[in-house]
Amino acid sequence: MKKIHKILVTIFAASLVIILAACGKNGASNKGDNKQQLDLSATAPLDTIDISKSTGYGQTGNVFESFYRLGNKGKVTSGLAKSSSVSDDGLKWTFKLRDAKWSNGDQITADDFVYSWRRTLDPKTKSPYSYLFSGIKNADKIIDGKAKSDSIGIFAPDKKTVVIELEKPMAYFKTLMAYPLFGPQNEKVVNKYGKKYGTKSEYMVYSGPFKIKDWTGTGNKWKFTKNNNYWDKKVVKLDKINFTVVSNPTTGQELYQQDKLDLTPLTSQQVKNFKKDKEFKQYPYSYVTYIKYNFNDSDETKRKAMNNKNIRMAMSLAIDRDVLTKKILGDGSETPKGFVASNLAQDPKTGQDFADQQYVKNTVDSNTKLAKQYWDKGLEEIGEKGLKLTLLANNDDANGKQISEYLQSRYHKILPGLDIEIRDIPTHSATQRAADGDFDLYLSGWGGDFSDPITFLQTATSDTSYNQGKYSNKKYDELVARAQNEDANDENKRWQDLIEATKILNSEQAMTPVYQQVTAYLQKSNVKGIIHNTAGTQWSYKYAHKD
Repeated sequence: MKKIHKILVTIFAASLVIILAACGKNGASNKGDNKQQLDLSATAPLDTIDISKSTGYGQTGNVFESFYRLGNKGKVTSGLAKSSSVSDDGLKWTFKLRDAKWSNGDQITADDFVYSWRRTLDPKTKSPYSYLFSGIKNADKIIDGKAKSDSIGIFAPDKKTVVIELEKPMAYFKTLMAYPLFGPQNEKVVNKYGKKYGTKSEYMVYSGPFKIKDWTGTGNKWKFTKNNNYWDKKVVKLDKINFTVVSNPTTGQELYQQDKLDLTPLTSQQVKNFKKDKEFKQYPYSYVTYIKYNFNDSDETKRKAMNNKNIRMAMSLAIDRDVLTKKILGDGSETPKGFVASNLAQDPKTGQDFADQQYVKNTVDSNTKLAKQYWDKGLEEIGEKGLKLTLLANNDDANGKQISEYLQSRYHKILPGLDIEIRDIPTHSATQRAADGDFDLYLSGWGGDFSDPITFLQTATSDTSYNQGKYSNKKYDELVARAQNEDANDENKRWQDLIEATKILNSEQAMTPVYQQVTAYLQKSNVKGIIHNTAGTQWSYKYAHKD
């Protein structure tokens, strides 16, 4: 999410983080229908189709496009920008727009980008992703309420030119500009529909290869249809993608075997049954599932416990992640080495994976003896003989129940006196409770929005909305700020800032990593051209087709 960080999404164990694992079906078989259509399944309804208000962007590149889009292996490819240039100091970017239109035939102009950014940053919009604008001129002031949204550093000298001013060089800026969050919005359409804007598929216009049809705001079925006004429509082969919510993987498997789905996610048990099937595929994600601790718990005893480092360390070391990933999940998921996902970013000097460099011994390892020692010490420090905690989780995720029950059982076995009650509820409800601080422990997660460690590290700073547990460490905040400011133009110093910051999180177990996601699927052999990336907008159907 990210990240796996989304408008058109499968909701996966996320704290405001929604990552599309697969999409849905319209209820009819492929047979006899137009050949160039896909039938896909989602585990939960769509959240929103307003890019300013979205809580994630796993699929939105299919209906909304920005200056760029992501191609294979996360490579930045052509989008609405025909060309771009950057000043020698890295502080000014200039984009020349191509001749492109909205799905309603309106011309896409530079003013559409300016309007979109201002709307997203307007406090009234309450965009959960506004922090990603940090580094763009005046963005932080706007976010902090010290400047108006129209002071954001984006300008339109003419209809085809967009100029963006930065406060500091951003190593990942070009990749960031492939994110739908930074795409245009049609002010005329927003004003036309008012409060209705984005509440149904017809109250929206689209800039990407597809447009949405038959989404009512609450329904379990919707469609993507080819956007015939898309600038690159000649390469789009699919006429339609049918989506429906299929929350039960067994049902998904049955529909797939009846040729009513072209792609379906598999549970760990299904993986064992289909691993040697020719249609078996695995798609990795830069998505890590965590246990979040509520440092501001309303219960005084629990608050003391959550703020006790020894208790958090005990809860991390009690987890046998190898058993969890290999035997319980068995779907190819990986054991995390720390807060930031593996295979996301590499050291600019040595090429070493950031995840390897962030590792701190005896933090995410399985060590029951040390876990018990930490546990006993922590209980003594807070003056308790045991704890009863509630684990908030969502029941839309196929693996969520297994993970919750594993943790409950494991803690009962390894940490005497720790009683875990599972509160397993729909994702939307879990997300709201987390935002309200109504939890002790929260089984949550994050998927990278782009291929840089900062996409994870920003979520743990004291002032971000994604830090629902209210963790706060002054040194950590300073290091992240330094990486984003005075060291921003020195890639090696910046990298060391981020490594040091992550080691603080890992050493303190500010959040406890549980596992890194790899999702297995059955995919019809005649389905070709689907692009999947581990971060950002994971799924692209622009070049997808059926043989």
